[in-house]
Amino acid sequence: MKRRFAVFAALAVLCACAELLAGRGMSPTVVRDVLGGGGDATERHILLQLRLPRMLVALAAGACLGVAGLVLQSALRNPLAGPEVTGVTPGAVLGAVTATALGLAGWQSPLAVVVAACVGGCTGAALLWLLAGRGRGDPAQIALHGVLVSAVLGGLTAMVLLVAPGELGSVVQWLVGTTEGRVWQHWHLLWPWALVWGAVAWLLAGPLTLLRCGDDIAGAAGLSAARARTLALLCAVALTAGAVAAVGALGFVGLLVPHLALAVFGADLRMTLPGAALVGAAVVCGSDAAAQLLSRLLAVALDSGRLTLPVGALTTCVGAALLLAVVRRSPSRTF
Repeated sequence: MKRRFAVFAALAVLCACAELLAGRGMSPTVVRDVLGGGGDATERHILLQLRLPRMLVALAAGACLGVAGLVLQSALRNPLAGPEVTGVTPGAVLGAVTATALGLAGWQSPLAVVVAACVGGCTGAALLWLLAGRGRGDPAQIALHGVLVSAVLGGLTAMVLLVAPGELGSVVQWLVGTTEGRVWQHWHLLWPWALVWGAVAWLLAGPLTLLRCGDDIAGAAGLSAARARTLALLCAVALTAGAVAAVGALGFVGLLVPHLALAVFGADLRMTLPGAALVGAAVVCGSDAAAQLLSRLLAVALDSGRLTLPVGALTTCVGAALLLAVVRRSPSRTF
């Protein structure tokens, strides 16, 4: 187990280094010089004020989504449960886009955007809780109502776009998910939130393990399944809201990372939850580095001065392909 953690920790570090080297305008030699204390003012600003916080935000957001997905799948006993089924992701997108359309927030004010996204995400989760009613302890009911809430919030986001078509760029950035333009303020807002709720998730490892075995076994062990599931969902909502508020909706990260973490680190959630954080961080950071490299290649191939591929577009495409491959290889499995 120590070797597995060491391998994925090294992979996360490798992805972080690739993230620093993948951007435009600076060669690896210049990056090394700046990290060593050299370079001119422009090079130091690009690396230390733009690339470094972007890399850290990608790592933290990936860790949040990985842990949130594992908590949701364990609490709901549903291998296809992801942050999207809680209403948090579309709620956070709606909050950020609405605040931007009303002029209350903008990309020049990261704190206002993050606060608006967090409020929207918590509102989406609260709406789910109200609709679930007495069925809050039923995993199937929660998942069903989560899909409905997400559809409603997505429709409201489309309505905001119709009212304020000038916010199309903002809508696309939040719906697809991107780490571009992230600065130190985003990092300072995200890491304490991720640390606190990540610790809460780890403390819930025992109850979550019992919930994975079924409510009857959990009850026989003296655990209140409904109460434990409520706390677990609150933790997943908080982690998802923090990640989406920082980088937008990154498709399939919270859905597929838990499966990889369980396959690598086993069913003991005391080990698998930190493992999911490592895997999620490596996946998002590595995907962002790959997206930047692809952007540069596409810009050359299409003879375009500047072309940016959002990391969320890459995670969605690759995640959908992986999910389809898994389903086709296991056609008799019930999800």
